[in-house]
Parts: sequence; C-alpha cells; structure tokens
Amino acid sequence: MKKYEQLFKLIEQDILSEKYSVGEFLPSEQELAQYHKISRDTVRKALDKLQKEGLIHKFKGQGSKVIKHEQINFPVSNLTSYQELVELHGMISKTHVISLEKLTVDKKLAQITGFPEYRLVWRIIRQRVVDQVASVLDIDYLDKELIPNISREIAEYSIYNYIENKLNLVIDYAKKEITIDHATNRDKILLDIANENHVVSVKSQVYLANGQQFQFTDSRHKLDKFRFVDFAKRHDK
Repeated sequence: MKKYEQLFKLIEQDILSEKYSVGEFLPSEQELAQYHKISRDTVRKALDKLQKEGLIHKFKGQGSKVIKHEQINFPVSNLTSYQELVELHGMISKTHVISLEKLTVDKKLAQITGFPEYRLVWRIIRQRVVDQVASVLDIDYLDKELIPNISREIAEYSIYNYIENKLNLVIDYAKKEITIDHATNRDKILLDIANENHVVSVKSQVYLANGQQFQFTDSRHKLDKFRFVDFAKRHDK
C-alpha cells in the first residue's frame, strides 16, 4: 500500500470513529507531514482521496473540514422539488443562480429537451450547495408561454412553488432518464470535481395535468452525495 493510501486509511478511521467531528478542521498539511514523517505532496494525495470519498471538503486558505458522510435518498418515482427534498431531510443547503436567460429552441436543443423548434424558453442554471459542498447542478428549460415571467429570487427558492401557488398550474407527471455521464468542464468547475470524470445525470421531461410539457431538466449530481431510490411493485397476476 502506498504512503498516501496508508494516511488516507488512518484519517478515514479517525473520522469514522469521531476523533475528528463533523465541522472540525483536520491538522494542516504541514502538521500532518511532520507528524507522519512524509512529504506534503503525499499528504495532499491522501486529502484529495478523502475529499473524493466525501469525508472532507478542502477550503482554499482554510484547510480540510470534516463533513457529513451520508447519502441522501432521492426519490426517482416522485416529482419532488429540490426545496421539498431540503425540507424533508433537514438539509443545510443554499442555491446559487448561475444564469437566467431567454433563448429560442433550435433543432439540437429540441432533440434534447422535447420542446418543438422555435419555442421560446427560459434556461436557468443553478448550483446546489449541500453542507458547504457543491453537490448538484440543475439546468432547467421552462416554456415561456406557460411561464411568462421568472426571477432569480424565484429560482433561488422554488420554481415549483411559484408555478403551483402563483401561476396555479397543475404539475402532473414526468418522464425520467438516469445515466452516468462524462463530466463536462462546467460540471468540474461548478461541482468541484476536478479529479472525477463522471456525474449522475437525471433528465426529466415534466408535464402539466393537460399533458403539455412545461419543463426539461438535466439535474447533474456528484456520484457520492445522493442515493437514487424507487418503490417497485410486482404487477397483479
């Protein structure tokens, strides 16, 4: 076993045994290097692995902080908004609206989203930060004819709350596809996954009660943060 793997195992055990509590910072790279008589480069490799495993988060200029190592159940079969998920699990979360713009659906985007060509839509890109870790990147397309106006404040809180309680539209069902996708440059920057090559992508076409599509979402998740669950029932014989 390589030296950085040995250090990873030692710190992992210290975290799991709660020698280092959630929210506590680990000793500095220099302190760890001196104590274990190894190079700082070896320490960095161990800390990178700990971050990849979801045990710590490295804050530039501050150090490495122990975070909750738990996966959040994400219900695949339900139409649950992110804000509802936050409230259900008592998550400490913040949403950053990266961009909000209007655009016209071209041929390529029509194939991806299910909206017809030339439809005017909103595109909203939002970064979801859970326990101080960027964990989800949501890319939403909304039919502007059905949702004429939207603001950054609405997008920061809950688009579904706005649609149902302000516009009085009835959200009914969705078609979902879950894939493991190659991480894009945008994923790597906004999800802080420079050392990973894949994300979990949940693509959804969402419809109103009248059967009209109003939304397409590509929700991109870090591999270690969410567990996707469903309830399956055998058909009646």
